[in-house]
Formats: sequence, C-alpha cells, structure tokens
Amino acid sequence: MHKKDYFPDSEDQHIEIDASPANRTSPKKLWGGAFSEGPDEDLNRLNASLPFDQKLVLEDIEGSMAHATMLGAQGIIPREEAEAMVTELKRMHAEAQAGKLVLDLADEDIHMNIERELIRRLGPVGGKLHTARSRNDQVALDMHLYVKRQSARMIEFVRETVSALIALSEAHIDTVMPGYTHLKRAQPVSLAHHLLAYGWMLERDKKRFEAAYRAADRSPLGAGALSGTTFPINPAQTAALLGLAETYPNSMDAVSNRDFVLDFMYAATVTMIHLSRLSEEIILWASDEFQFVTLPDAYATGSSMMPQKKNPDLFELIRGKSGRVTGHLMGLLMVMKGLPLTYNKDLQEDKEGLFDTVETLEAIFLVLPKALRGLVFHRERMRDAVRESYALATELADFLAQKGVPFREAHHIVGGLVKRAMAEGKRLDALSEEIYREAHPLFTDEVYSLLDPETAIRRRMSAGGTGRTSIETQLAALKSALQLSDRN
Repeated sequence: MHKKDYFPDSEDQHIEIDASPANRTSPKKLWGGAFSEGPDEDLNRLNASLPFDQKLVLEDIEGSMAHATMLGAQGIIPREEAEAMVTELKRMHAEAQAGKLVLDLADEDIHMNIERELIRRLGPVGGKLHTARSRNDQVALDMHLYVKRQSARMIEFVRETVSALIALSEAHIDTVMPGYTHLKRAQPVSLAHHLLAYGWMLERDKKRFEAAYRAADRSPLGAGALSGTTFPINPAQTAALLGLAETYPNSMDAVSNRDFVLDFMYAATVTMIHLSRLSEEIILWASDEFQFVTLPDAYATGSSMMPQKKNPDLFELIRGKSGRVTGHLMGLLMVMKGLPLTYNKDLQEDKEGLFDTVETLEAIFLVLPKALRGLVFHRERMRDAVRESYALATELADFLAQKGVPFREAHHIVGGLVKRAMAEGKRLDALSEEIYREAHPLFTDEVYSLLDPETAIRRRMSAGGTGRTSIETQLAALKSALQLSDRN
C-alpha cells in the first residue's frame, strides 16, 4: 500500500484536540506492571508531554498504521487483526483531522493516548499494536515525519517570499538608491539589486530546508528501545509505506538522533536572521529620517495616543521574533550536548521549541509576502539621497585609474575634492571645472557625466554587480533556482 492510500490529506492540517480536564479519567498506566503504586501527581504533571506532543497526533497514527501493516505482512500478528487495526486507525486519523479525536490528559503522551484509544475500540487486539515497538523509536519516527513535512512547507513559504521580492525587483530595476556601508551612503545601486540580495539569502535558506528534509527522510522504526527486536520485522516496508527514503543502519543512533531537528531549527534560525535584516532596513527606510518607502495601511498599525503615527509593527515583530527562534536552537543544542546513548527523557525538550519555531515562521510567512508586494518606494527621494551625498566619489577615482593614474593616488586626489566640497557645503557636481583641473589635468568637462547616478549604475558591468545586465541575469537565475515562473 502506498503512502497516499494511508493518509492522502494529512499535509498542513491544524489539529484541535479536546484535552480538557473533563476528559481526565486517571487510567492505569500502560507501563505500570512492575510498579506497586502510581507516580506522584506533581511528577505526572512534570512528566506529561501531551499538552504539546498532541501536535504529533497525525504522525503518530500514520506511524502506527504502517507498523500494524508490517506486523500483519510479516506474520507477527494475524493479518486480519492488522487490518482491523489499520481500519480503526484510519478512522482515528480522520477524526483527528476534524478535531474530534478526544485525548485524555491522564495519559502522559500522544503515544499512550492513541494506543489506549485503539484498545478501547478493538479490545485485546488493540493491545498488539505495540508489538516489536518502543516509544523510543515511535517518537523518533513521529519527529522525522513532522520535520520532513514542515521542511516541505517552509520551502514553499520561502519560494512565495522570494517571488514577492522578484516582483518588486522587476518593478525597480531603474530605481536608484544609496548603497550603504557602516550605515553611511557609499555608492549608488539599483533598488532591485538591493532587494535581490535578500532573494539570494532566502534561496540559500531554501537549500538549508531541503537539507533538513533529506535528513528527516529516513525511518527509525524497528530500532525498538535501543537494540532492535527479536521479532522478524521489516523496517524497509514501514519506511516505504510512510514515504521515507531509507532506514537507519544502527538502532542506537536511530532512537537518539536529533540532528535532523537541529538541521531544521538551524535553517529556521538563519532564515529568521535574514528576515530580521530585511525588516530592519524596511523599518529604517519607512522612518521620517529616510522616507524611502511607505508601508501599506493593511500591514501597519497606529498609535493609541498619537494620531499621526504609522508603525511598522510587522517588521518589528519579525526582528524581535528572530531572537525567539534563535533561542530555541540554542536550547536544543544545550539539551543534546551531554546526552549519553541512547534515549533520555531530556529529549522531551526537543518538541516545544520546534513547534514554536514552526508556528512563528508560519505566522510570519503568511503575511510577509503580501506586505512586501504592497510597499511603495519613493524614487525621487532615494535618488536625491544619492545626489545629496558623496556616494559618487568612487566614480571619479575609477576614472583616473582607468586613465593610468595609480588607484591609491587617484583615491587621495578625490579625497581632497570631497574634503573641499564638504568645507564649502557643496555637492561634487557643484565644484567648478577649474577646481577639477587643479586637482588633476585628466579631469575635463566630462567629469560631470560621471556624477550622474544612473550613469554610475550603468557603468557597473561586472558579473554580480548593480548594472541592468547583471540584474536581469540574477532575476532569471533566481527564478530558475526556486523554480518560479515568470508570473510573480
């Protein structure tokens, strides 16, 4: 049976589970045979993971369906019992998707809930589901399925955001703005070139999510608690049923590995850093001091006191939440750094940070592309910011160097011209031809054509530069890299 036959509609579902106190029945623990009394209630609360690992309900049921199918195919349990389990698990899967599957907080995690519910529905047959399986390989499988699924979603979110940046870039190939170093106006660039820098950052983020997808695309099921099992299982079958590309060669590694979670969280963190940098620039550009861009009303907020305010809350939240996502990555790294093999309860801490990271990125990506498409850039204001600065000074130094003057000497000569212009409160194009000839005889009246922002950009013909040819090449390459059509 192919994965699609099991759970065709399991992608991107938001599951609402009824886990209210009213459903608490305080059942006997499924693992309590060797204990003379149940755990302390305060320990129960600390130990329980259901309040958050219920997010894995679909993955847990899907893994159980594959496991039950394999048990029947291998003759470990009667085939008709395996089929009965799969039928009921499919029903539970549909109920979970509809938010109608009731979970009991008295059971400590999602795994015990699903198994107990299956036993309630099927009787002793349901108790055979956990044959040749431990919660250790079970939860590891759930996490693999979850990370793989979320990686695929993030890849699509990134593509949509880059598509918005490409649309803006295509509209602003000829829009001139200052490029900055140290937040000082440095050289003129095309706004498209500036925006495409973020497009390429996100293209690398897409590759990182693809790597996380591949890292999660394997099945730990069959590893048992740590050493495998005495039953004649077929891990390759369960992997194939779940659409996973491979199995683990080592059972101890299978149950203790969380590299794939770290890979995902690292990809998410770097993505958030890139989005934070973009947001910081939009915040600056929208400020009264820059006035480069106006935010769309639908993606800005106002002040409860000051009527004139139009605040870039979306972009400030992105900037702020980047620290939150980074913190989750650091937290899991610290959890993993000292763990002996194999499974330890510390690994319960791999989930909440991951889930919050996914929810944070999802919330941002659902709104950011729309906000980007609504930005209104002020072309004249951006061009004036170039002309009112000394951002074209390098054009003069390059001109002399191209005429044979050593660049270091040319740099010194033009530095003197900048110093004089600043002292006189003038722009470079306001200095007289006589002053330029004084500085160096190679300067003629053609010097003023060098001080045109559009000319300066056109002269940047190097690969990867801000010239039109380079930008058009970048646009085509970026669309190809992200498999985007020409319709953005």
